[in-house]
Amino acid sequence: MSKLSFAVGVYRPPSEGGSGSLLLRVTENCPWNKCTFCEMYKDHSFVYRSVEDIKTDINTVRIIIDEIQEVARKVGQEGRINRDVLQALLSVNPYLNENHCFSTVFSWLYYGGKTAFLQDADSMIMRPLELIEVLKHLRKTLPTLTRVTSYTRSKTLSQRKLEDLKAIRESGLDRIHVGLETGDDEVLRIIRKGVTSAEQIEGGKKAMAAGFQLSEYWMPDIGGRERWRQNAENTARVLNEINPHYIRSRPFVPRCGTPIFDDYEQGRMHISSPHERLEELRVMINNLNVTSSVCFDHSMNVWANRQSGLLFRQDYEGYKFPEEKSLVLELIDEGLSIDEKRHVHVQDLIAISSL
Repeated sequence: MSKLSFAVGVYRPPSEGGSGSLLLRVTENCPWNKCTFCEMYKDHSFVYRSVEDIKTDINTVRIIIDEIQEVARKVGQEGRINRDVLQALLSVNPYLNENHCFSTVFSWLYYGGKTAFLQDADSMIMRPLELIEVLKHLRKTLPTLTRVTSYTRSKTLSQRKLEDLKAIRESGLDRIHVGLETGDDEVLRIIRKGVTSAEQIEGGKKAMAAGFQLSEYWMPDIGGRERWRQNAENTARVLNEINPHYIRSRPFVPRCGTPIFDDYEQGRMHISSPHERLEELRVMINNLNVTSSVCFDHSMNVWANRQSGLLFRQDYEGYKFPEEKSLVLELIDEGLSIDEKRHVHVQDLIAISSL
C-alpha cells in the first residue's frame, strides 16, 4: 500500500477541507490561467486527463480503502477507522506515514468518507460525456459518498447546454464552486477574468436550473479604491439575477508574483482601508435581494468586533438571507464604529501571505 498513488492537487475551497473531502484530480491546473490576481497555477500548464487515468485513480483509492478497512476488522474495530487502526497499519509498514495518498484516504475515512472534491480549477471543462462517465464510476466505486463537489468557471457554465449540465448533475456532481470575483464588467476586463457579467448570469442561472447547489465567490476590493462602489453595486446586481445557494466573501489580497501585485506596488491600484472595505461590503449587502446564505468562511475576512474577536462568524453555512440581512448590516456598522487601528490591514495580510 505504501507504493499506491493517485493524482492529488493542492487547492480546494475551505468548506471542502472542513468536511474532510477526498481530493481527486480530474484535470490539472487551470484552462484559463490569465487572471491578474491569481498565483495558483501560474507556472503550470493545463492538463486534460484521460477518463481511463481518472478511473484508475479512483480504483486505487478503492484498493487503499479496502486494505485500511481489512486492518480495521482485524484489530477488532468492526470497520471503524480510528487511531488504533492507524497505529496497527504503521506498525506493519511505517513508510505509509510518508505516502500522501494513504494519508489522504485514511483522513477521509476517519472523518466519515462522505464527500469528495474534484480538482483542479475547472472540472466542467471536461467533455460532458467523459465527466459523466467519471462521475458514474466514482459513485459506483465509492458508494458511501453523499456529496461530490467541484470548481468551475462562469464562462464554462455559460457555454454548456442545459441538458448536458442536467445530465452531469444526475450522474452525481452535487455542488459547484464558481469564482465570480466581481459582477462589474470594467473590473472583469481589468483583472482579465475572461467572462462578462452577462455570461456570469447566464452560467449561474444554468447551474441553478440544472439542480446544482451553487456557491459564488466574490472579492471585496478587487476593484481597488478607484472602483469600489461599482464593484459592490454590480456584484450585487449579478448575484441578484443568479440567486445562488451560497455567496462567499473572499476579500482581495494582492499576491506577490501576480500582475495585479505589480499594479499595487507601482501605485496603479490603491487598496482600500479596513473601514473602506466595510463600506464597500455594506453597499453590496444592502443591494442584495436574494434567498442565499452569505458566508465569511475565509481567513481573509479578518475585521474585528468590539470584543477583539472576528466580526463575522466563519462557519460554512453563513447568514441566511433575507432573514439575517439586517444582522449582517448591524455587524458591518459595528466594525465601522471601531477604531480602524484595531482591524487587520491588507498590508499585514500581504506580509503574512508572502512568508
